[in-house]
Amino acid sequence: MRPDRGNEESAVAPLFGAGPMLRAAKAAVRAADPAAATRAALPEIPAEGRVAVFALGKAAAPMAAAVAEAWGEALGARLVGVAVSPETVRSIGPFRVIQGAHPVPNDGSEQAARAMLDLAETLGPEDFALALVSGGGSALAVAPIEGVSLSDKQALNDALLASGASIDEINAVRKRFSAFKGGRLAQAIAPARLLTLAVSDVPGDDPAVIASGPTAPDPSTLADARRVALKYGLGGPEGPRLALPTEPGAERATPVRYDPKARGQESFRYLPADRLWREASAETPKPGDPAFEQAEFKVIVAPAQSLAAAEAALRAEGWTVEILGAEIEGPAAEIGAKHARIALTRRAAGRRVALLSGGELTVTLSAGSGRGGPNREYALALALGLDGAEGVRALAIDTDGADGAPSVSGDPVAGALILPDTLRRVRERGLDPEDHLARHDSGSLFAAIGDDLRTGLTGTNVNDLRIILVDGS
Repeated sequence: MRPDRGNEESAVAPLFGAGPMLRAAKAAVRAADPAAATRAALPEIPAEGRVAVFALGKAAAPMAAAVAEAWGEALGARLVGVAVSPETVRSIGPFRVIQGAHPVPNDGSEQAARAMLDLAETLGPEDFALALVSGGGSALAVAPIEGVSLSDKQALNDALLASGASIDEINAVRKRFSAFKGGRLAQAIAPARLLTLAVSDVPGDDPAVIASGPTAPDPSTLADARRVALKYGLGGPEGPRLALPTEPGAERATPVRYDPKARGQESFRYLPADRLWREASAETPKPGDPAFEQAEFKVIVAPAQSLAAAEAALRAEGWTVEILGAEIEGPAAEIGAKHARIALTRRAAGRRVALLSGGELTVTLSAGSGRGGPNREYALALALGLDGAEGVRALAIDTDGADGAPSVSGDPVAGALILPDTLRRVRERGLDPEDHLARHDSGSLFAAIGDDLRTGLTGTNVNDLRIILVDGS
């Protein structure tokens, strides 16, 4: 992991004092190794039937590869599956591999979800399904319901991401327009046995939120989705086309036990959008649904593990560590300004401390917004709040290696470094940091001074990592 200016870590550390942060960030990503966690969590090889693997998300490729390596020889032709990854992967054992896109789905994303549903619907009670789910799966695997096109889903996804809505709010809406999310994949897999191994990228490690919960019961309702759509104006003439309910009480559709494999019932995959808000069968499966009678869900990697690894690395280098919060959510600029005030308080008290935090921050985009992401916006707000204070350095990254908008060249950017001279170097280049923050253009600013961090895609995703080193001695 190194700043974009190209200096190796060994050169960065003595010159800028960033070495402890970079090493702690590396430790955090290593602790989230999805392949090792998958191998350790695999059950005994099923004695009979087919074993079908459904791998989706940013960690799909290494997780699927771990299964192919561990089970491929023993199962032979009994092992089948589909994997969708944001990266180009030539092959993974016997699995069909499809490249999707994140954060906005593409044709490959839809192709992957349809292929998984098709495979799921061939399974019987003698078969075993292994779902490998990780962050990013919401965009990498999409199956719009009848009457909703992929372009509609893309517009909806764009609008939700730009709205400032929380991840729970985003998922409540996305699930309503999907034949895959919100437990729908589990419905298609039933009555086969199902084990989900998940890499969590969400606060609280909620199975219903990780990748929009394709194999988990959905606690959100039609009414929740309608409130979110109305709250952020997603149904207006300027927003994406949403089939908002117009009939009184339409949003209060009662969940029913719905089996898409039962003869005489129409599969949800082909439910017309204009019936979405009116029919009880449009509701997602809830706890107690037959789809989950033979289903088990295990979180095998969580953000807390990575935060603990970063903490251990910093303590090993002699830092006292203070955890500001492991599951912080909210506007990136507000949290950055708040953490700057905390850092200055610790500095004024003469403390030498590392302030560590995780969670998932948000950025509300608007017309004319620039390039950037939550971690870089947090870093810019932090820099403005610190105002060049000596003895304070910081790092903010997304552990998947992709913080919002990529660079101009299209390369993913993980986050940014903050150093005591950050604002001076920014202004020497004639840039206005306050203006860049107001326009959500932190990406262009950090690229201009060479302090954006580019790790490449890491193959995992366990949320954001933020480190502030305060040396007030």
